[in-house]
Amino acid sequence: MIHLPNLIADLALLLGAAAITTLIFKKLKQPLVLGYLIAGFLVGPYFDLFPTVREEGNIRVWSEIGVIFLLFSLGLEFSFKKLMKVGGAASITALVEVAVMLGLGYATGQLLGWGMMDSIFLGGVLSVSSTTIIIRAFEELGVKGHKFAGLVFGILVVEDLIAIVLLVLLSTLAVSQQFAGTEMLISVVKLVFFLILWFVGGIFFIPTLLKKTKSLMSEETMLVTAIALCLGMVVLATQVGFSPALGAFIMGSILAETTQAEKIEHLVKSVKDLFGAIFFVSVGMLIDPKMLQLYLGPVLLLTVITLVGKTLSTTLGAVISGQPLKTSVQAGMSLAQIGEFSFIIATLGLTLKVTSDFLYPIAVAVSAITTFTTPYLIKMAEPFYGWLDKRIPAGWKSTLARYSTGAQTISQASDWQVVLKGYVINTAVSAVIIIAIGLLSSLYVLPKVEELAGARWSRIITAIGTFLVMMPFLWALAVRRVESAAFSNLYAQNKYKGPLWLLRIARIVLAVFLIGMMLDRIYSFTVAFSVTVVFLTVLIIFSRRLQVFYDRLEARFFTNFNARETAQAAAEKRRNPVLAPWDAHLASFNVRPDWEGVGQTLEELGLREKYGVNIAVIERGERLLPIPPKSERLYPGDRLQVIGTDDQIALFRQYIEQHLPDIRPVKTEVELRRYEVLPGSQVYGKTIRQSGIREQAHSLVVGIERGTERILNPISDMLLEEGDVVWVVGSPKRTAALFRVKGEAQKPAV
Repeated sequence: MIHLPNLIADLALLLGAAAITTLIFKKLKQPLVLGYLIAGFLVGPYFDLFPTVREEGNIRVWSEIGVIFLLFSLGLEFSFKKLMKVGGAASITALVEVAVMLGLGYATGQLLGWGMMDSIFLGGVLSVSSTTIIIRAFEELGVKGHKFAGLVFGILVVEDLIAIVLLVLLSTLAVSQQFAGTEMLISVVKLVFFLILWFVGGIFFIPTLLKKTKSLMSEETMLVTAIALCLGMVVLATQVGFSPALGAFIMGSILAETTQAEKIEHLVKSVKDLFGAIFFVSVGMLIDPKMLQLYLGPVLLLTVITLVGKTLSTTLGAVISGQPLKTSVQAGMSLAQIGEFSFIIATLGLTLKVTSDFLYPIAVAVSAITTFTTPYLIKMAEPFYGWLDKRIPAGWKSTLARYSTGAQTISQASDWQVVLKGYVINTAVSAVIIIAIGLLSSLYVLPKVEELAGARWSRIITAIGTFLVMMPFLWALAVRRVESAAFSNLYAQNKYKGPLWLLRIARIVLAVFLIGMMLDRIYSFTVAFSVTVVFLTVLIIFSRRLQVFYDRLEARFFTNFNARETAQAAAEKRRNPVLAPWDAHLASFNVRPDWEGVGQTLEELGLREKYGVNIAVIERGERLLPIPPKSERLYPGDRLQVIGTDDQIALFRQYIEQHLPDIRPVKTEVELRRYEVLPGSQVYGKTIRQSGIREQAHSLVVGIERGTERILNPISDMLLEEGDVVWVVGSPKRTAALFRVKGEAQKPAV
């Protein structure tokens, strides 16, 4: 008789049970995760009615692969741009909710008489909501387009990142078995260091690799390459002391910035679904009815704490961040559950053998109950708000409304904030790359060179090679001028000259320290100091060439980073090649309090994409916001100066539910003009972004005529060529100065 490996028989049993239970749960319109958990219980060691999995060790390995692909898929949906776009409201809400639930979980564990590590891991289990369950519930209930859903998705993005940090901190805590402040700080610094290094390196190399091999990439090779990159990062993360889940998440977030992100996500989905099913079934296999019976009280108590605690903490966080009470309540009741990250955190405790056996099945039971209640809580959110609104005193409601309006007021960052932020980012990125090069050189390159060239020459060769590779980044750290326009504005004021010089000196001192530290790993202190002085001299002499080389590196990085958006813009242009006539003009609209766009950013509204109009000026009381940024929010009472054609403005008027726009001159000197690009002008040969039209003239390019071609709403990377007629809305005086040829007075094109 042919022998069949137990693994194949176990998989057949496991997937067969999963298929049957999920079909039943699909018919009952219940979350499939519950079906997987029940399937695991039925084929697990604690239920004797059906056949049982024989080799649980193999299934655990497959479930670990499931965790890797779950986190890889979350990374593909995450992307660093999403984190930057979610805004302060989602970040504040997520931080408040996680902090409160960590505290409640730890306090509950202590009250129940559990050990310190059980209580700490319980706090982690209760702190993170389930992205999978919430997205599925939103789709089934048809509320993905509602206002509160946007806030919930933003909170989930931040929570995913917090969960990754929690995995690192809990691993460190499990090893030390105590709150060692120094070790925790080292873990956080180590995490930040590798996150920056992997992100910068990944964005620089991986999109280029995919672009160069695009013609060779079939669906099969793309899938194999994506999985290879994922598992490679998993191995790398494990080698430096992090969890495999972190490596998978990081690689997913890097690939999310490439032009192939959607294709990779589509190809990986089936693999993720398969291994994810195995993971959830393996979780169900650990459900011990006797354990649950013994700990029924804690299960019910923790379920109530999860439902009430997460609802209240999320609502509180959203209110603090300036969200209306209705949106806050709806977000709070949507996030009242735990899911996949809770299982991963509980698994981590078991794997490291720092938590008791009862914590895992309790977490699974609480997750199962709260998963079941999630759709009903989302449905009840609006009626509950109506009930609550009738019972809140009028004074409280008035105070909340005033606070919400005040908290959402966005003030423009000062020049000092811009410069300081630029210096911090530049210093952090440059220092991380320099340290990484130095460590790679001393730990790996030097020993290899010593084998080939001997001790003396190997040190000289390694030192010179290391410095040559470091030079562009040392220049960026010590010499590069960051945020030139804001820096010049500050330097013109005497009170800022001292702090700016201190920043410059601090950068140079840090560069000297890093060079000396790296050389000290190869040479003695005296030799390292002498060589450092020589290296700094070389750095100054070749400063201009290094600037050119560094600019090329930076341009390649940002080209890769923005490749996905650039490709989408090009595709949109191909879909809409026919342009409307050049009959655009300015029109005024008032923002009414009951308009659905109130409180949203211009980016969220997408007025340019949906209606073809541009916001030229926002009048907010006595304050004027010419050419507002995409992060600017609209508030009741704002007066919008909108530019568009007759048809576009008519369409926008229907959306904003306003009467025919009252066209009248605006308070600011903002007009729609057309200018010709001539050789010798400041904008000639530059892209729209480089031309300074937006930053210096506070104006907006809305169209370009190039021969017989008309380009409406051109992308910012478009090059301005000789003879182009550029349509600009903004200040005519400032704009004309940019198009003026030296010795001539540039006039708008006729």
